[in-house]
Amino acid sequence: MTTTDMVQAPAGTIVGRRAGRVRRFLGIPYAEPPVGARRFAAPVRRGRFPQPYDATRHGATAQVVPLFEATTIPEPSVPGDDVLNLSVVAPVDRADCPVLVWVHGGGFLAGSPASPWYDGRSFARDGVVTVTVGHRLGVEGFAPLDDVPTNRGLRDLLLALDWVRDNIAAFGGDPGRVTLAGQSAGGAAVLALLSSPAAEGRFQRAVSLSGGFFEVAEDTARGFLERLGERLAVPPTRDGFATCTRDQLQWAVRELRADEALVLGPFVGDDILPVPVVDGLAAHSHDLPLLLGATGDEFDGPAAPESARTAGTRLTDTFFRAACPRAAAARRHAPAGTWLYSFEWPSPTTGGATHCIDIPFFYDVLDAPGVTAALGADPPAELGVLMHADLVAFVRGEAPAWTRATGALGDPAREYGRPGAPFAADTTGVFDPVVRAAVEAC
Repeated sequence: MTTTDMVQAPAGTIVGRRAGRVRRFLGIPYAEPPVGARRFAAPVRRGRFPQPYDATRHGATAQVVPLFEATTIPEPSVPGDDVLNLSVVAPVDRADCPVLVWVHGGGFLAGSPASPWYDGRSFARDGVVTVTVGHRLGVEGFAPLDDVPTNRGLRDLLLALDWVRDNIAAFGGDPGRVTLAGQSAGGAAVLALLSSPAAEGRFQRAVSLSGGFFEVAEDTARGFLERLGERLAVPPTRDGFATCTRDQLQWAVRELRADEALVLGPFVGDDILPVPVVDGLAAHSHDLPLLLGATGDEFDGPAAPESARTAGTRLTDTFFRAACPRAAAARRHAPAGTWLYSFEWPSPTTGGATHCIDIPFFYDVLDAPGVTAALGADPPAELGVLMHADLVAFVRGEAPAWTRATGALGDPAREYGRPGAPFAADTTGVFDPVVRAAVEAC
């Protein structure tokens, strides 16, 4: 049975829904709509709601056009301009709960915080408040343009974290126990903010799933914007792109990027990311614990030769898995610690431990829409129980049960779902191929 629920927060009165022991408040704006003069500007904090705010349905998404015809994760696009919003899923009648703030993936060009794979009902069951954040994407979020702030998408996330700090207690969350987490581009955003002096004090723990050091060089981004301007017949400037609608920009980006992995993303050289992410990790946030890992196959799947996996030379290795020991090495002196995991369960649908399929296990939502299409008819529930429990324990403030990593050969890691092994097993050396490849490349 679903009933109306209401909270009184510093942001105002917010009306959501309660179903059983779970409360949902969806699409709450944390900033003013990024339209008109605000479209390419730094985000502006939303004023207090003058009337009760209806948070019973998902808010508008920055994504208008999905990145691909079909995506592994269900990623609904919701129309509207109020895209800088977040959703809160919380347990009933609880206070001072740890908080998980989630950043979705999508290559910094697409993705949706409204995905049913990000529903926090299992976290609420376990006493964790979940906040899922939307931010600007693509040209509006990450294009380096003259006379406007860079890293606008990351600035959106920082403002969302400020909203959480100021308001989450009204939903039963503890603003002093916030874990910032994300997957793919979302995981990369977590690492970027973990490395950023501008983010200090805004969260206390970090989790990066299949993230990486996804900074885009300025010449690469500006070269892409030149081609994008030609395609749209506008100057590659703020004023030029401002004449295009969001769907025009996103369709053109999708058509133009073809097989390029990253064309827009975090920008190095401003107040948010003054140095490359790996250098920032070596210099900042040593008091924040970090859990990170990747799937075994990401975008390679079963077609990749086993010899390439052993050598650490696949796209999966160089783009995703190599970031794990590199981050651990950069933080080897961090007293708070870094822990690695590797997701190895092969989906019978994709044939490998491919990109995104670990999310329903970490969220423990194996009954969510789209899971059967990605994981087959009978994904192992025990694996979800174990992975979710490990993540909940980390969010609660516990140190992982396995040994910390330092980025060296033979580093320990938690291995999930490797065929022929227990669903969760501590191992060493699973990241050795990418470490050896990096040493040999020097």
